[in-house]
Order: sequence, then C-alpha cells, then structure tokens
Amino acid sequence: MDFSAIKSASKNYEAAMVKFLRDLIAIPGESCGEKEVIKRIEKEMLALDFDKVVIDPMGNILGYMGSGETLIAFDAHIDTVGIGEICNWKFDPYEGYENDTEIGGRGASDQLGGIVSSVYGAKIMKDLGLLSDKYTVLVTGTVQEEDCDGLCWQYIINEDKVKPEFVVITEPTDNRIYRGHRGRMEIRVEVKGISCHGSAPERGDNAIYKMADIIKEVQALNDKLHYDPFLGKGTLAVSQSFYNSPSRCAVADMSAISIDRRLTDGETYLSALEEIRALPSVQKYGAEVTMYKYDRPSYTGLVYPTDCYFPTWVIPEDHPACQAMVESHRGLFGEPVVDKWTFSTNGVSIMGRFGIPCIGFGPGKEAQAHAPNEITWKEDLVRCAAVYAAMPTLYCDKK
Repeated sequence: MDFSAIKSASKNYEAAMVKFLRDLIAIPGESCGEKEVIKRIEKEMLALDFDKVVIDPMGNILGYMGSGETLIAFDAHIDTVGIGEICNWKFDPYEGYENDTEIGGRGASDQLGGIVSSVYGAKIMKDLGLLSDKYTVLVTGTVQEEDCDGLCWQYIINEDKVKPEFVVITEPTDNRIYRGHRGRMEIRVEVKGISCHGSAPERGDNAIYKMADIIKEVQALNDKLHYDPFLGKGTLAVSQSFYNSPSRCAVADMSAISIDRRLTDGETYLSALEEIRALPSVQKYGAEVTMYKYDRPSYTGLVYPTDCYFPTWVIPEDHPACQAMVESHRGLFGEPVVDKWTFSTNGVSIMGRFGIPCIGFGPGKEAQAHAPNEITWKEDLVRCAAVYAAMPTLYCDKK
C-alpha cells in the first residue's frame, strides 16, 4: 500500500472537495426537502466517472465504483436540521464562509462533509488503481436521517435489496474512529383529565397537574438508568409538552409529553417502556405510555412507516472492519483513538436492526452538529478521503 501516493492524491483534491462542500451547503436540504442536494451529488458523481449512479424511489443516491464481489459501503446522510434562531448565527448559514482552514455553514460537519470525502475517496481508489476484482465500493447519500435515523437504510436493505458486507458511517468523529453508540427511542406519555371553567377549578380534574407529578418522577428516573462500561449510561429527557383545553379560561383535559430516551447496551425498547409504566404517578393516573411512529413522506412522496426505535450497536475492536480502519489511519496519519459517538447515526438500522457491521470515521466534530455557526475543517476532508481510499484494500487483504 503506497500511503504517500494516497495522501498526495487526497491533498490534490482539496480545492475540488471544498467547492463541492460549499455548493452543498448553499442548497437548503432539511429532512424531506433534499431533492436539489441529491441532484448536486449526482452531478459530482457522474463528473468523477462513477461506474453506476442510482436514485432510488425514496430519494437516496447510490454511487458505485468497481465490480468486485465484496460490497463495501460509505454512508453519509445529506439532510440537515434547520437553522434555528438566525440571530444566533454570525454568518449566513447557507452562503457560509471559507478561510485557510475552515468551511462554515449549515451541514458543514453534520454531515455534508462526509459525502464529500467519501465521493472523493472512491475517486482516489479509481485514480490509483486500488479497485480490484475483490470489492465494489458503494457511496450512499441518504435522506431523512435527521427526522428518523436509519429509515433510509431500512428502505435500501428491504426494498432496494442492497446489503453491503460492512458500512463506514461518515458522521463527524473528531478525527477518531468510532465503533458504536447508544440507541434511542421516542416515547409519548399522555394523561387525561376533565375540563371545567377556570373560575371554579375544583369542578374539574386538571391533566397538567397530573403530568407535573409524572414529570418529577421521569426526571428522577434518569439517575437510576443502566450503565455500560463502553457506551456509558442510558439517559432520558422530557423534550416536548402538549396539552388540550377548551380555552385559556378552562382546566386542561389532556396533557402529554415526549421523552427522548437514549438506550445503552443491555437496554431495549420494551424495558424502557416498562420503566415509565412502572412509575407511581403513571399508574395512579392511568397514563398511557407509547412509542411514536414515523410516517412523513420523503421528498419523492414515498411513505415508509416505522416505529421510532433506533437500536444500540457496538462493533468489537478486533473486527476486521475496525482493524482495517485502524490500519488505514495508522499508515497514513499515525495511531488513531478508537471511541464512540454520543449521538445516534444510521448505524441504528444498518447494524442495530440488520446486523451489518459498521465502523465510523468522518470529517468534522460532534459538537458542531445542530449548533449555530457550524464549521468543519479542510484538513478533515483530506484526511478522511485518504483513509477511505486505503481501507477497502486493507480489509480485503485480511479476509
């Protein structure tokens, strides 16, 4: 493996990668509105002579390089969250900015940089003759991850009938290699009451007061959740609250909350639901505890319903995919740190639901995700493209 040639090739593509990323940032592409972003990625893949480029009925883009038997995928979700309060931004989130080392804009780290590095990583493989009859590379630009992580891969595996041997998740990893993360689920707790005129509240049964008791117990439960030595502790947080009332002059007859539940290794959606259902106030007030479902149409109009459950996953440190990523980084840039994500990725489906091994390495930093004034680093784009280019050959050599 000529690591110096790979590093040089990746560095030579820095300007092209920066332009590609800035073009993507300039196109608003929140979940279910990614069409123009996908079209820009298609244009780049075709210009770089990908062997096959497909946009599936959900709207995911799949670009192939090579014709070998082993299918190795590099996944990047290409939707972004919104911009939030524009007053928190020091620059236009879509115009972005560029200096000698940084690129700013919504999606710079989370995670448009990932599709840029993986597209050019595949191009470097082709340029340097690294593609062999052993493997085919698949670069996916996937949709709706910010809304429902992993839904895109449920579709790719179940409906497109595409099943890689392993997948590189290109979410930001702070220049580390990540081999897992906690899962998550979205829980709704709802309690009923009886409305009455607000001038005589004793005539009714205030659902908001009931929910106040439940919220206190939910908050206390967070400190008692399971701890895993690698992934850390399970957590929960009340993320939304809702109510129903005939008017502002009436007692509420319904109150509900959403809970963001992070699941560490050893926890399941069933155990998480039962923990909430066992709370004294939940039982006292007969509250209903359920899991949300997601059924929002993709930008193509396709609806692919799923439960809002996103399983935990961890790949062993000695797995060949993990070892190939480590060896690739070691040969190019020195010994890496192997760690885990704090947040969730498409790996919840790829490995969490389907058992296809995943390993993570991507440009940018986790702390930039969903934050105002989001940035990434040019050096990260170059580094990741190089590591991606070397990895498949190293993996196949280990088989």
